[in-house]
Amino acid sequence: MASNELDEFLNKSHKDLSVEDFEGKKTPCIGFEGRKFEKLLSYCGPNGFIGDTNLNILYNPHAHAAGGSNHVFVQFKINFKSRYNIFKGNFIEKILIHANENMDFFTALASSRMYAISSIYDREKLIMIQLPKPEKIISALEIIHEKIGYDYRTEEKLFKDVNEESEKYR
Repeated sequence: MASNELDEFLNKSHKDLSVEDFEGKKTPCIGFEGRKFEKLLSYCGPNGFIGDTNLNILYNPHAHAAGGSNHVFVQFKINFKSRYNIFKGNFIEKILIHANENMDFFTALASSRMYAISSIYDREKLIMIQLPKPEKIISALEIIHEKIGYDYRTEEKLFKDVNEESEKYR
């Protein structure tokens, strides 16, 4: 990535990411400001929804070879589909995450196989989304680590759950 492109990606990266403890399980959380969160919440409604999640991993394959540092970004795309109201249509939310600065977020995502969306003003209001194919996030985590040049297997205690989960799907 060229310097100006990197700066643009960094400026567009979502800043309100955290890992919260929900019933003893570390769960990644994406925070949204009030109006945006209320829009997501109203779309989901009481009738249920499907939150289809896709991760697109973005990086410069030539940066490391040229002696630069690898910056990895993940486009987190959530396609909200109303479960019962076919006339409501789909709502797509995309956020960009700088993976280098948020490895704990992706590690928790691989371990918990779910994530929360919350209001930055009221963490009690939550939308929980479960990932139906845990092997996909484990594969994504391995790709992110590879592209950053980080060997997560050396962090045995931190990634024990991820390693165990990964073995189930090989």
